[in-house]
Amino acid sequence: MTAALELDGVTSGYGSTIVVRDVSLSVAPGEIVALVGKNGMGKSSLLKTAMGFLAARTGAVRVAGVDVTRLPPHARPGMALSYAPQEKAIFQDLSVRDNLRLGLSNDAGFESGLERIAEWFPVLGKRLRQKAGTLSGGEQKMLIVARGILMEPRIFLLDEVAEGLQPSVVDRLGEALARMRRESGTALLVVEQHIPFIVELADRFAVMKAGEIVESGPAVPASAELIEGHMRI
Repeated sequence: MTAALELDGVTSGYGSTIVVRDVSLSVAPGEIVALVGKNGMGKSSLLKTAMGFLAARTGAVRVAGVDVTRLPPHARPGMALSYAPQEKAIFQDLSVRDNLRLGLSNDAGFESGLERIAEWFPVLGKRLRQKAGTLSGGEQKMLIVARGILMEPRIFLLDEVAEGLQPSVVDRLGEALARMRRESGTALLVVEQHIPFIVELADRFAVMKAGEIVESGPAVPASAELIEGHMRI
């Protein structure tokens, strides 16, 4: 089976500093993989390399078997790739509706997509005309994730979407992502430090330290202690 996303010996960094070191990682169609580790280990940089925001110095990035390593970022969404960054990447002065619309290349299916978003995230459905900058932090995270869902990607990359959120909001996000995978077969690569969220949502985990994958395994409750151990070291 061709992987939804394959990172093959990828190295990347900033200037003379290498941050991601010879990483090989794949995500199968419909699979959810959690990338874990302490801050500063290269997790976010790996997602940015997969998206093309950070150039791969060595190795290859493949989406559904197609080599996209040298494609610019704006060409990769055409490969059904979505990205929810850790930063609040929304247009503060635009409405919730307009922020959602900006994730699409055309209006085909937009209205039906809005209905789905309103069902999965009721608070967004009630605030479509509200300026995005007036939403709470948790609601803005929902908006970023909802915009990615609306694109109906083959692979969705998410960076710390549960960080700093109330448990009820974390639960809502987890339910939406699980439903997305179940109904659309979307694969997800999730950078996350919220361990209960990981073991509930993901199929597998991979631990990143100093830019390298040092351990991986099934994301089951019994793995929580192992993951926590890596987060402390």
